[in-house]
Amino acid sequence: MRKKLVISTGAGMSAESGISTFRDAGGLWENYPVMDVASADGFERNPELVHRFYNERRKQLIHANPNAGHRALVELEKWFDTFIITQNVDDLHERAGSHYVLHLHGELMKVRSMTREDRVYTLDPDNLETTTETRDKFGDPVRPHIVFFQEAVPNIEPAIELTRQADIFVVIGTSLVVYPAASLLHYVRRGVPVYYIDPVPAVVPPGVTVLKMTATEGVGKLIELLKPLAEQDGNG
Repeated sequence: MRKKLVISTGAGMSAESGISTFRDAGGLWENYPVMDVASADGFERNPELVHRFYNERRKQLIHANPNAGHRALVELEKWFDTFIITQNVDDLHERAGSHYVLHLHGELMKVRSMTREDRVYTLDPDNLETTTETRDKFGDPVRPHIVFFQEAVPNIEPAIELTRQADIFVVIGTSLVVYPAASLLHYVRRGVPVYYIDPVPAVVPPGVTVLKMTATEGVGKLIELLKPLAEQDGNG
């Protein structure tokens, strides 16, 4: 029987694809104070700025490509039932070919109605820009389909349930300081192997295998470590 492999990814997963992060930028994101462009208060104060900011990020994203780390995670689907929980709002996991991706913090290439949260729309690559004047087909104004700071994380419960079911749990490219995503480690069942890949790893509980590597290097090493486990179970 195939094991369930659950992988939690953060900004370091996409860094090698050239996707900007604010983790090491002193609270700035593309030279903007992060709370101005990625918080509920910021959107309320200056929605025009927030729309412009996400327009620019989308333009960056369509020129980025999945890196070797993204592609290697797809390889793991040969041997494991593989589920990705990502803090990233890019679509690089999907473009690499991963079949199950749960986005905790929203999706950059989507917008949603400001009056009906269940009305979510994927933007066309040739028409990426939105403004405060943009309306959906029902006449509703739209906003980025992003979980801003100060907002609840709707997908955290499904993420917790996946984590509880994991036979192997992996964390890649995160400082483990952004909650509630960082809390997922606490839901891993006792005895389940846990791997943590990051070039500057945070302090983690005893028993976690730390691979002090970039995402690309670390996923390659992870395959070396996990493939024999699958072969033992007859899934090689």
